[in-house]
Amino acid sequence: MKVRITKSNLVGLIAKAQNIVEKRNTMPILVNILMDAENSRLKVFATNLEVSLTDEVDVTVIESGRVAVNAKSLFDIVKELPDGEVTLEKQNNNWLKITQGKAVFNIVGISPEEYPVFPTYSTKEFMKIDATVLSEMIEKTIYSVSNDETRYHLNGVYFERSLEGNMPTYKMVATDGHRLSLVSRQSTNQDDNEAFNEGVIIPRKGLNEIRKLLEGVEGQFELALEGAQLIVRKDKTVLMIRLIEGKYPNYKQLIPQNLKENISLKRDSLLSSLRRVSLLSNQKSKGVTFSISKGKMEITSNNPELGEAHEEIEVNYGGNDLKIGFNAKYILDVLSSIDEDEVSFELKDQLSPGLMRPNSDKDYTCVIMPMRI
Repeated sequence: MKVRITKSNLVGLIAKAQNIVEKRNTMPILVNILMDAENSRLKVFATNLEVSLTDEVDVTVIESGRVAVNAKSLFDIVKELPDGEVTLEKQNNNWLKITQGKAVFNIVGISPEEYPVFPTYSTKEFMKIDATVLSEMIEKTIYSVSNDETRYHLNGVYFERSLEGNMPTYKMVATDGHRLSLVSRQSTNQDDNEAFNEGVIIPRKGLNEIRKLLEGVEGQFELALEGAQLIVRKDKTVLMIRLIEGKYPNYKQLIPQNLKENISLKRDSLLSSLRRVSLLSNQKSKGVTFSISKGKMEITSNNPELGEAHEEIEVNYGGNDLKIGFNAKYILDVLSSIDEDEVSFELKDQLSPGLMRPNSDKDYTCVIMPMRI
């Protein structure tokens, strides 16, 4: 294999691929990426067996062939080169020679035949979704994904499509048992793709890679299902994500109804106060107490080893006095995912879950379990 490629194209190609490769060395071969040069195209393959990526760019192919090399070593070298054309040439011992002007690097490679068999797909049943919508939905749910490996079905975000009227609606849900995030967005594209109507669980790692792919990108992405695999496609870039198998809990049953106490307050005011007060909370539980009465909310924390904190903010509330404890991190995560100025906080009593959402967006709902105080 021998190709000539611009530095900017090569950096872009390897940057996406090196995000995917296995960092923990459970399988040393997975720190490598596979490059395939043919017909004026350089294709790159990267996989950690859960998420796989293919991408390609135009190059000058002097000699067709394949090579597999360490993704980080290649990326670290190429990003330090000056702008201009770079030559990549496979050596007889599977090493890769990188040349630009008077700079020459030789990095150790492996035989391409040793690289894992790469997943493929044949489906043509893709549905389109706007990049900004998909990115927003991931941001509003991914923080609630469970880290508990024993509850594997909660280690991802549940994604489903349904028809409301003539237009499809997409929903994303995540919960770790202590909190739940649900966001719903209506599509601007009419489609009859019912593959996602049953709902799928997309693992956190896959969602993070989709999120990186979406950064700064406008336009539409394509999604498809094939077996236990989610395919995400944008132009020549394809992500293949192995879905989590299992039944997701009935999230509708986890959303409290008819909460009688409704507090309206400024997002920024609660966010900044909570950040300060939580500094003196228990470092493990992050517990803070909310004491709510007419027109005001007092936020307090107490840690015998650090001290105590107390702060008061104005709220729009005329109900009964209420005292309730929450994990400050859970509230902060919700507030950080909201863009609107006003939020509503709905409560029942000190033992029942609270519900938080933006005042102007009823399609985004967050449920948070209280703490005993």
